[in-house]
Amino acid sequence: MCLLLGSSLLSLFKATFAVMEILNSQLVNNDPLLRDLLLLITIAKRSSFVMAGAELGLSPSHVSKRLATLEEMLDCKLFNRTTRRVSITRDGEKMLVWAQKIIDDVNGMLETSHGDKAEPKGLLRISTSQRLGRFHIAPILALLRRRYPKLEVWLELMDRRADLPGEQFDIDIRVGDINEQHLIAHKIASSHRILCAAPSYISERGEPKTFAELKEHDCLLFRDRESSFGIWQLESTAGIETVKVTGPMASNYSDIVREWAHEGYGIILASTWDVATSLEEGYLVRILPAYLQSADISAVTMLRSAESEKIRICLDFLRTELREGPYALRKINSELK
Repeated sequence: MCLLLGSSLLSLFKATFAVMEILNSQLVNNDPLLRDLLLLITIAKRSSFVMAGAELGLSPSHVSKRLATLEEMLDCKLFNRTTRRVSITRDGEKMLVWAQKIIDDVNGMLETSHGDKAEPKGLLRISTSQRLGRFHIAPILALLRRRYPKLEVWLELMDRRADLPGEQFDIDIRVGDINEQHLIAHKIASSHRILCAAPSYISERGEPKTFAELKEHDCLLFRDRESSFGIWQLESTAGIETVKVTGPMASNYSDIVREWAHEGYGIILASTWDVATSLEEGYLVRILPAYLQSADISAVTMLRSAESEKIRICLDFLRTELREGPYALRKINSELK
């Protein structure tokens, strides 16, 4: 059983505080405890002693030696090792959370103390949804990396919301409301979802005159990371209304749903930036224009990441580029000022 809550935790705290007292000196780069904690994080990330050693410039024998020293200090086994794989233990998972927090705090303090004097560097782990990520976030991050070449970027596209602490992401870029109280939402762009259909669909089925009539129509359902499947809740001057919609086709990929709508298979609820071109080119027309669903884009971070200089720079860059840059979100006519 791991005894971290006893004398080992106290020793870890004392060592960490001692390191923090000399943060502005070069000695911090040579502190054995911080190097061992970074080694723990890297092995967990790579699931390999050899790959972790290669990333940190350490020989396999030195990796084993330093890990054994850390396990002895913490009085617990951190990894299970076989000839084929390395897996973190339950105690190791607990220690990994502490190690990541300590390293993040040290880096955050260094960034804060250096302020604008230091160029942002290190790894940024970012997650977002597929279409937003492919056509907007990915090229913007490439521009960010060009401006700040010491930054490393890992972007993961997924059809679910990321677990920031569990999956060790720095930023999750989301569309819609943020409900988790332990997270901080940084608004980076304004947007709405609107109702659209192809002229061919309207010609064949007619246009709904009221919001409630949507349940009588074929609605193309997009199972995304943020909204309840098959439940459309929109707002007008009369307030918020909800309708349960159904349809013959559904997908978790917005490009597919939009193409189905182009071909006249049903009505879609989509972000304005996602259908702006389709509306301009006549593939879709807007229906029930009095109804909107708020779909602002936010970059979500953990509380402990709020003061990180590299994260602040990334958020500012995303905010500017999504609004004004070459990969900015498209607007429809009613949004243009």
